[in-house]
Amino acid sequence: MRSIWNGAISFGLVSIPIKLVNATESHSVSFRQIHTEDGGRIRYRKVCELEDREVTQAEIGKAYEDADGSMIPITDEDLSQLPIPTARTIEIVAFVPEDRIDPLQMGSAYYLAASGAPAAKPYTLLREALKRSNRVAIAKFALRGRERLGMLRVVGDAIAMHGLLWPDEVRAPEGVAPEAGVTVRDQELDLADALMDTLGEIDLDDLHDEYREAVEEVIAAKAAGERPPEAREEAAPGKVLDLMAALESSVRAARESRDGEGAGAAEEAEVRSLPQRKTSSRRAPKETGGKKSTSTAAKKTAAKKTEPKKSTAKSAGSAKKTAARSTAKKTAAKSTGRGGDKTAAKSTAKKTASRRRSA
Repeated sequence: MRSIWNGAISFGLVSIPIKLVNATESHSVSFRQIHTEDGGRIRYRKVCELEDREVTQAEIGKAYEDADGSMIPITDEDLSQLPIPTARTIEIVAFVPEDRIDPLQMGSAYYLAASGAPAAKPYTLLREALKRSNRVAIAKFALRGRERLGMLRVVGDAIAMHGLLWPDEVRAPEGVAPEAGVTVRDQELDLADALMDTLGEIDLDDLHDEYREAVEEVIAAKAAGERPPEAREEAAPGKVLDLMAALESSVRAARESRDGEGAGAAEEAEVRSLPQRKTSSRRAPKETGGKKSTSTAAKKTAAKKTEPKKSTAKSAGSAKKTAARSTAKKTAAKSTGRGGDKTAAKSTAKKTASRRRSA
């Protein structure tokens, strides 16, 4: 990361050379100004109003405009020689608990990187001291032409600094809260608690910029000569005059939304478990006489599994008896041949005689 400021941290008599780098970055989509009639770029040129000509960056300086409109030139050398200790130094002035800092004061965030090998030991010392004390350091530094207030805290193995507004730069919330006296019932608070519990917590890493994604889709569609996607028509919410009814409806909607997200996640997980299969390559099973579909085979397999299992010894014995009987029948049929008919006739005669005797 490119440094935007080089200096040192002043920690008592300890000096820690550091580099200041931005800790955040913007991912917003930027636009250019164009002439709507022909699409030409609109550019700003820096023109000297006295000479009425465009000037280069090397010819441009800074000045302070006085009350009467006169300009007082200020050079970079003038600013570098300011009689303050924070011109090139982040001067730590106090250590306080983090909850003492009002979030309204917090502004831009920076990382403080150790500059060179000699800075490693004092940098680590300050980091570990902040960790063990569970406090943050309040410091003063000068950046971009003015002195600022900062808060140093530990982020992972690095030291981060948040630019702070001066206390007199934070406006008091006068006239913001409702003036009329309002009474909130315990039942309403209970429903509000239920709504908060239903919405639950969320991992901030799961949140993303939907507006930027929608803008990128519009840009991609127009670049491809396609029609941009249209906004979804959402039903206008009905007017709810009863706060209790609004809270109950909110709790119900939040629960339904949570249940829907859970089902959607399950379906998505099921689809992702088979990433190599393609819908277009699937074919319906053919119904032929010799082949059975996979679903039929699966049903039969499941049915077999549900039947009570017999022991291996019983199955083996039954198979042996069946084989023996089959072999005996075949042997008898072969050995008798034509005599089988005579034997059958004799047996019939015996049965007839027996019936006559019994009669």
